[in-house]
Amino acid sequence: VKYLEQLMALLRSGGIVRSVRGARGGYVLAKAPSETRLGEVFHCLEGPVSTTVCVSDADYCERSTDCAARELWVSVEDAVNRIMDSYTLQDLMDKANKAQSANYQI
Repeated sequence: VKYLEQLMALLRSGGIVRSVRGARGGYVLAKAPSETRLGEVFHCLEGPVSTTVCVSDADYCERSTDCAARELWVSVEDAVNRIMDSYTLQDLMDKANKAQSANYQI
């Protein structure tokens, strides 16, 4: 429960959810699932995608300006961010519903 409270606090401070007071209170999405990108949620909970320190801090390594491996890791981070931002919560809900209905047996 404590861990979930911490997650919800992060999501609330990131504008992903909002709290609702009252007997039927709790948390609700701050905007529609179709408008909430997975990248937003991920960054809110985990921070930036980081493959290696030199990508986010070029001064970390004296060879960062001409390092072929660093270019690769920059590309990997960019690809992960693009993919995360290309999906919404609604997309995940739709996939889950489709998978659930495909497993329905009479």
